[in-house]
Amino acid sequence: MKTETLSGDKGGLWRAERPGRYTDRCIVWFCIMGAVIVGITVLALANIAMKELADPAHLFKVAMSSEVIGSILLTFGAGANAVLLLVIFGTPLAYVLARSRPSRFKGVVESIVDIPLILPHTVAGLLVYLLFMRRGWLGAPLAEIGLAFEDAYPGTVVAMLFVASPFFINSMREGFEKVPVHLENVARTLGAGTFTTFRTVTLPLSLRHMFNGAILAWGRAIGEFAAVIMIAYYPFIISTLIYYSFTTDGIHTSRSIAFVVIVVSFAVFYLLRRMTRYLGRYDDRV
Repeated sequence: MKTETLSGDKGGLWRAERPGRYTDRCIVWFCIMGAVIVGITVLALANIAMKELADPAHLFKVAMSSEVIGSILLTFGAGANAVLLLVIFGTPLAYVLARSRPSRFKGVVESIVDIPLILPHTVAGLLVYLLFMRRGWLGAPLAEIGLAFEDAYPGTVVAMLFVASPFFINSMREGFEKVPVHLENVARTLGAGTFTTFRTVTLPLSLRHMFNGAILAWGRAIGEFAAVIMIAYYPFIISTLIYYSFTTDGIHTSRSIAFVVIVVSFAVFYLLRRMTRYLGRYDDRV
C-alpha cells in the first residue's frame, strides 16, 4: 500500500508528507481581518517613527534628558509597586471568587471588582482623590502618620492600583478556576492544610495566569493619565510629562518623548511576553 502511494499518487504523498502546503481559506480570511487591527497600529507607529528618525539629534537629546529618564523610571516603578500590592491583596480575593459557589453576594463582589473597567478615567480619579485626599476617609488618618497622597508618589501608586486591579484579579480568578478541585482535595487527604494546599498545588499551577495578569495590570497602570493627575499631578509620570510638554513646548518635544516611551515599552513588554512561554508550560497540561 505504501509502495502504491509512492509510485502511483505522488500528489497524495506530497499532501500527506507536507500538510503545511494546504491552504485553509478560513484561516487566511481570519488573518486578513485581524491584520486590519495590527495594520492600524503599525501605520501609527510608522508615522511617528518616520518623523522622529528624520531628526535623530533632537530625538537623542530628548531621550537622554534626565527629566524623561526619571519620569520613565518613576512610571514603571509606580506601576510595579501597584502590581506588587495587587499580588499581595488581589490573589487571595481571586482565589475566594474562584472557589466560592455562585450566589448574589458573589455577583455583587465581582461587579465591584469590575467597576474600574467601566468608569470614565476622570471618575475613577475622582473616587481615588475623594478617598485619599487630606480630608478623605483614608487620607486623613494616614496623613496623621505622615503618609500623604496628594501630589505625592503614594497617590500615583494608589491611582494606578485602582484602575489596574480588575485586570489582575480577573486573570488570577480564571487561572484558579482552571486548577482541578480534586487536586486540592487529594492534597488535603494527605494531610495538607488549606494554605499549604494553596501554596504547593494551586498557586504553582496558576503561575502563568499570575504572570499574564501582572503584565496586563502593569501595562494598564503605567498607561493611566486622568486618574493619576486627579490626585498626583506631581511628580510627573510619563503621561503627565507628555501632556505638560505638549501644552508648553508644542508637538515636537512631546512627540519625541512619546516615541522614546513607545520604544522602551515595546522592548520591555516583548521580553516579558517571551518569558511567558517558559513559565508554567508543563503545569498547564494538568
